[in-house]
Amino acid sequence: MKSRLFHSDKYIDVQAAVKNLINSSPDFLSKNTVQSPRAAGDAIENIVAASFQELLGALCAEYSSSFARRAMADLAFKDSDGIYCIVDVKTHRTDTRFNMPNLTSVERIARFYEDDSNFFTVLMVSYGVEGTKASVSDVKFVPIEFLGWDCLTIGALGWGQIQIANSAPPPIILDTNLG
Repeated sequence: MKSRLFHSDKYIDVQAAVKNLINSSPDFLSKNTVQSPRAAGDAIENIVAASFQELLGALCAEYSSSFARRAMADLAFKDSDGIYCIVDVKTHRTDTRFNMPNLTSVERIARFYEDDSNFFTVLMVSYGVEGTKASVSDVKFVPIEFLGWDCLTIGALGWGQIQIANSAPPPIILDTNLG
């Protein structure tokens, strides 16, 4: 099933909107949280979740940002064509050398993709910090199948854990006109 969002340039508009949203947000880091990539990541995720439905506009028919901490999704939406997209928000602080974030288990994603109308998407936000100000330099918002295998790896947990091999540099996006 092809998505009008991801098989067009509309996802690029969403990437730009997310970048603008975060960069125009009031300072959300403090002297106590600025050194914690986890605190910054949680704050960025909360900013995105609060406005993501608006950023999608007419493409979004249903929206939710209420998920358990260990869920595959940080937020999810059903588009106007009935395609269900779960979004895993990942952040990458650009002044760190190596990051290998977990995405999901091979078993969970295999079960999720048993329905052709499901899309597991990654929203990767790359940011830097100066003082207590976070500044987004890049946003990628794509289904996992648009990521090149050269930037993914399988970790040895259970059936296997799909991970971004190194989020510095940002993941390689394949040609979205495939399939």
